[in-house]
Amino acid sequence: MDFKWCCYGSRKMEQDSLAELSSEKNVRLFTYKVLKSATESFHQSHKIGRGGFGTVYKGILRDGTPIAAKVLSAESRQGLNEFLTEIDVITNVKHPNLVQLFGCCVEGKNRILVYEYAENNSLDHALLGFNSERAKMDWGIRSQICIGIAKGLAYLHEGVEPPIVHRDIKASNILLDKTFFPKIGDFGLAKLFPDNITHISTRVAGTTGYLAPEYAVQGQLTKKADIYSFGVLVIEIISAKSVSRHNWLGTDRVLLEWIWELYEDGKLTDAVDPSLGNYPEEEVLRYIKVALFCTQAAAGRRPSMPEVLRMLSNPVRINENELTRPGFSQGSKGLEEASKTSFPSITTFPPSAASLTDIAPR
Repeated sequence: MDFKWCCYGSRKMEQDSLAELSSEKNVRLFTYKVLKSATESFHQSHKIGRGGFGTVYKGILRDGTPIAAKVLSAESRQGLNEFLTEIDVITNVKHPNLVQLFGCCVEGKNRILVYEYAENNSLDHALLGFNSERAKMDWGIRSQICIGIAKGLAYLHEGVEPPIVHRDIKASNILLDKTFFPKIGDFGLAKLFPDNITHISTRVAGTTGYLAPEYAVQGQLTKKADIYSFGVLVIEIISAKSVSRHNWLGTDRVLLEWIWELYEDGKLTDAVDPSLGNYPEEEVLRYIKVALFCTQAAAGRRPSMPEVLRMLSNPVRINENELTRPGFSQGSKGLEEASKTSFPSITTFPPSAASLTDIAPR
């Protein structure tokens, strides 16, 4: 047998207590031997990614199933917590736009997560990598990616109980299958978020450039932090410019600053990736404006993910009178700017009852 079934959970988050962890869900447990064989001893040629807590390898199981094996660094205690959190969260949720966890390996010092394999790697590799690595992505594909990510986040925020805040929505955590269908991955930082609280005060974790200012500065986490990150991601998808490369304009401006300046000057088409070719201008500009609503400095003014999904999916008229300047938290300059912002009380809004022909995100 290549695997066995075990009960696994992640409440204590302690390596010495792995055998005592309890949960009511079954997780497929692979042997290290099977994964070593599938990846040809985790050969460098099979390496397809690397994160803060481990390396990802492509593998082929004996039955021909392709996998992505995420190998946790043996020295990473924090990575162990993420490993356990990811198992706990991802085995509870099933959605087409969330990466599927096949199982894990817990053997000796080895901690490995086994996922479905995404043929087109991650979004940052396919769209934001070096020119030789970039895939040809027309507007139909980019729109599909935006909509798919929005559907996945809407499910996490509104479709499960308790809701889940991902905390690390970024291009490298969006995987693309052979048809460029997007799947949200890496749930190691995710937080369960009961509906009866307004926010969680927590250690700031995530990726610079995608962090909502109220979270980066004050440590206040809500669903709105994911929505902010999603807005940044939509701008990256349309512009093919990475938020992490803030000096590409020859100045110290961050990506959101540049987009906002273009918006104020009525030149948003300048933000569109030149390699996109022909595209429906009105639709693309609507996507950028929705992204700006998502990245407003005041968390309470950002729309919910169901509202975002409706605005992206339908040719609605957006009330731009409600749009305010984005906040940003990239680098010392961004944090300095964010610290000057007066954040209102953070609230959660119900799905808008407004007509789809006239939606004004709060």
